[in-house]
Amino acid sequence: MTLLYSEVEEELRSSVRGLLADRCPPAAVLKRIESEPSDLDLWKTLAGEIGVAGLLIPEELGGAGASASEAAVVLEELGRAVAPVPFFTSAVLATQALLPTRDTLLGELAEGRRTAALAVSFAASPYAPARGSSVTVDGDGRLSGTVTGVAGAEVADVLLVPVGGDLYAVEGASVEVVPSLDLTRPVATVTFARTGARRVGGCDLAAVLRFGAGLLASEQLGVAEWCLETTLAYVKERHQFARPVGSFQSIKHRLADLWLDVVRARAAARNAVADASSISVAVAQSWNAGVAVHAAEEALQLHGGIGMTWEHPVHLYLKRAKATEIALGTPGDHREALASLVDVPGPS
Repeated sequence: MTLLYSEVEEELRSSVRGLLADRCPPAAVLKRIESEPSDLDLWKTLAGEIGVAGLLIPEELGGAGASASEAAVVLEELGRAVAPVPFFTSAVLATQALLPTRDTLLGELAEGRRTAALAVSFAASPYAPARGSSVTVDGDGRLSGTVTGVAGAEVADVLLVPVGGDLYAVEGASVEVVPSLDLTRPVATVTFARTGARRVGGCDLAAVLRFGAGLLASEQLGVAEWCLETTLAYVKERHQFARPVGSFQSIKHRLADLWLDVVRARAAARNAVADASSISVAVAQSWNAGVAVHAAEEALQLHGGIGMTWEHPVHLYLKRAKATEIALGTPGDHREALASLVDVPGPS
């Protein structure tokens, strides 16, 4: 096992980063965020021209047959751009839930012709997968109930609903977007009122959420990297007392500590996708969620007055970091699980 990036991964990174730099700079995200947060035109380009929608789908089903490592590289770049596209919700979570069924919908997702969302609360975790859901299925195969905090539902053509170990494909459910901290990733309440559904197969929801949590660490890494690099560039340019702010010893120490945190986050994220064990995922989320928040907080503070304004995009990164800190398990949830996995008792 190696944690280094392969040549293929670096080429993929270059393609995604180049497209995002051209079509999705932070200023452009900030400009559209209150009127039309999701950029579906960008998503069509990412899915159709670069092929990111089908990375995790086998070639015989119409996908690229890539590994989680390639998907992680895409998530790093999307995190660096806080790109408002449904890659994580459709091409990762929904796709991973659908893969064991080998349903024909996978081919449509791979081509980017349709987008799916896993109807699970973004606050659910591998340790509490049913959190936020009250959906039941009756004898006629119709669904009733609600799921709160579903990410990606507002742009999904199909909802994949796990109920009692089975996975159902649903179109036509009621989706109501609700206020959320992260403006670049809206969440919604999904309501089913004896809604018709098609059973597509079984679903190990805890395993899907564990896989998603491992990849989410790469998005958090991307957020932290942008915050560190942008802040480093700013303190070299900003002057105070006729000196660059970055020349002050206290600022140097803060950024050096942050650099070490980000380096550790990169190792944790890479290990989570290479190993994919419960332990590596718990380690990555225990560390990376907090690092992303810390990096965004440091970026906001070290940008001084401009960092506190709506016009600067740093607040988008802070909100993304805070939202992902409670997504798919909090750091505390993962630390508690890790203590049990490695048989290290917590404090009494």
